[in-house]
Amino acid sequence: MLSIPPGLDPDLLRSFVLIAEGGSFTRAAQAVGRTQSAVSMQIRRLEEILGQPLLLRGTRGVEPTQHGLWLLERARRLLALHDEIHSTFRQPSIAGAVRLGSPDDYALRWLPGILARFAASHPAVQVEVTCAPSNELVERLGGGELDLTLISEGNEPAGARVRWLWHGPLIWVGMEEPARRRPLPLALASAGCSWRTAAISALDAADLPWRMAYTAASLSGSLAVALAGLAVTVAMPAPLPEGLRVLGAAEGLPPLPDFGIGLLRGPAMPVAEALARHIEECFQLETGFETRMRA
Repeated sequence: MLSIPPGLDPDLLRSFVLIAEGGSFTRAAQAVGRTQSAVSMQIRRLEEILGQPLLLRGTRGVEPTQHGLWLLERARRLLALHDEIHSTFRQPSIAGAVRLGSPDDYALRWLPGILARFAASHPAVQVEVTCAPSNELVERLGGGELDLTLISEGNEPAGARVRWLWHGPLIWVGMEEPARRRPLPLALASAGCSWRTAAISALDAADLPWRMAYTAASLSGSLAVALAGLAVTVAMPAPLPEGLRVLGAAEGLPPLPDFGIGLLRGPAMPVAEALARHIEECFQLETGFETRMRA
């Protein structure tokens, strides 16, 4: 007689992914609206079903085991498919066009997955994407040229209600040799960029001499300069091109402040609201960060 293995509850997998990515049972419990003990029981149940330990407490918090790493990659895909099926059948049919803005810094890191999943669940919606610096996107949103936009913290208009999607540290990125030069050669965006302001403020506070070697319009341009060994730049934590690494105190560089990624919306309209909810859900699923509103 054929033995049918027990099914995998998506709620168990979702809690596992949030813990594995965020390194914390507490943050995962907050994200799914459960107590920490309930989430711990979910993980024990998942480990019982699969017969292998999936998470271990390490020096950097909770980390996935080798079996956990294998599961993490596949659980992300399974949850994305689950959410796509659920939203397709449960959400009302929405059609039309929506205009989304995003800084280039986030385009490759976040937009492919967000847009692909949104297109699958809302096939009748056309998304027009504009990539530009945050300050320019804020102006376009205010002028009615965009319906919603991602922005970097420090560019939000006074009194604006922003949905914060992620908050974490900025990092120095480059190669060791240029990082030890003085004055420090920098590759950053043009004036007005919050990352540029944060980097220069940190260097000035540490009394570290610097020079602006290159000005790039996007993060990809700054990374290209850093990859050539000509300067160091600033980025958010994310996979780096081969040849670049995170720099810091070992190279004499000061710590950088935390920053946030926010979502600004224009006048309410169903298609824009649907995309906004989708963006919030995608960020929460991938980062474990509990999105919050702040004026």
